Amino acid sequence: MRGFTVADKTSAYDRDDDEDDPVIPNVLTGQGATSAAQASDGASAAGADDDTADAESVASAAPSPKKPSRKGLFKSSKNATKAEAPALFSPIALRGATARNRIWLPPMDTYSAFARDGKPTPFHYQHYVSRAMGGFGLVCFEATAVTPDGRISPCDLGLWDDDQIEAYRWIVQGVKDAGAVAAIQLNHAGRKGSTGCFATGFEGESVPQDQGGWPTVAPSPIAFDNFAAPRELTVDEIHGIVGAFRAAAVRAVNAGFDVIEIHAAHGYLLSEFLDPLTNTRTDEYGGSLENRMRMLVEVVDAVRAAVAPSVALFVRVSATDWAAGGWDLNQTIETARVLKVHGVDLVDVSTGGILPGVAIPAKPNYQVPFSEQIRLKALVPTTAVGLITKPKQADRIVRRGEADAVQIGRAALRDPYWPLRAADKLGLKTSEAPYQPQYIRGAY
Repeated sequence: MRGFTVADKTSAYDRDDDEDDPVIPNVLTGQGATSAAQASDGASAAGADDDTADAESVASAAPSPKKPSRKGLFKSSKNATKAEAPALFSPIALRGATARNRIWLPPMDTYSAFARDGKPTPFHYQHYVSRAMGGFGLVCFEATAVTPDGRISPCDLGLWDDDQIEAYRWIVQGVKDAGAVAAIQLNHAGRKGSTGCFATGFEGESVPQDQGGWPTVAPSPIAFDNFAAPRELTVDEIHGIVGAFRAAAVRAVNAGFDVIEIHAAHGYLLSEFLDPLTNTRTDEYGGSLENRMRMLVEVVDAVRAAVAPSVALFVRVSATDWAAGGWDLNQTIETARVLKVHGVDLVDVSTGGILPGVAIPAKPNYQVPFSEQIRLKALVPTTAVGLITKPKQADRIVRRGEADAVQIGRAALRDPYWPLRAADKLGLKTSEAPYQPQYIRGAY
């Protein structure tokens, strides 16, 4: 993906001050916590993790959300002291699994299944297991296609066939053996599919069918940028894709994953159904917000019913597409409320991706206010992502209740051991940091 220009490399979250921070309530259970250390409630920078929209100019096309009132959700931090463990390193229960901390690896596309069979390779083992060994509490595998024509590129991972399950098992086990929760993001690329792998060209355009590409589908026949125009899905085809998400989730659980994330962000198929700019249907899947979220809710219901109660279910959303007349925060909050009722455990908050060339005000923490508003107004756990690079910055986000976890994308590509460095910066004892026993001799 193309990069973006960062407007501001400094952040108020990096400062050292002595102000009291609010206690984080446990929105998973509705109960308050007595200290940040006891709190047990719960990507991506534009272009930094899997597939966020480009932002080549830095100017806001949509207003940033206003700071919501914390009244009724937060208590004063009378019992909290600076001697307590950083909130960033407090554990969080995710149904049957527990993440050892709030530092998570977001799904970042690597486009590295070069055999084009959807199966992960030794590269993926090194990529994911190294981050688990580096101390991340949760490691999320990249966007994994639920059908062959649901891939972003021919080199995407996939779980559309039982034959693919075994290739994931050894990697998932490696992630777990290193102490992290194993998650996977399931996706259908919609009109943004059939693009080129890193090594094959055609980046930013459709791969011709005679060179390995395929026809794309979408809620409406509206092309993305210079891509080939998609074909509008029939209702029966929509039902078939819902079933494909269900089947892929079952395969993911059989491969050992603890968490399933449904990708409904960044302009891919489920995001296209949500957004009025890309969904102009007049049937039960278009028009009103209830209709536009229908396919996503059907996918959530199908997956939730197919997997065990111990498996956590996340949904990634774009809180805004930064475009007038399109998807926005209010629609996201309403959707998050519905998703919570249908069994979603956490909303993974990002932005953008539906339109090319949209100006995004990318700077440190630029997506954090969206996470906070969704968390407070929908009363659902959230993650924050987007130019979160400093340990104190990340810890403040969690301590202040702006998100239940933070996702570290580009910084994790630079440093697989980012959590260990963060533990040192935040004053955590070596014995309390997520070191592998074999690596204690190299502790900070």
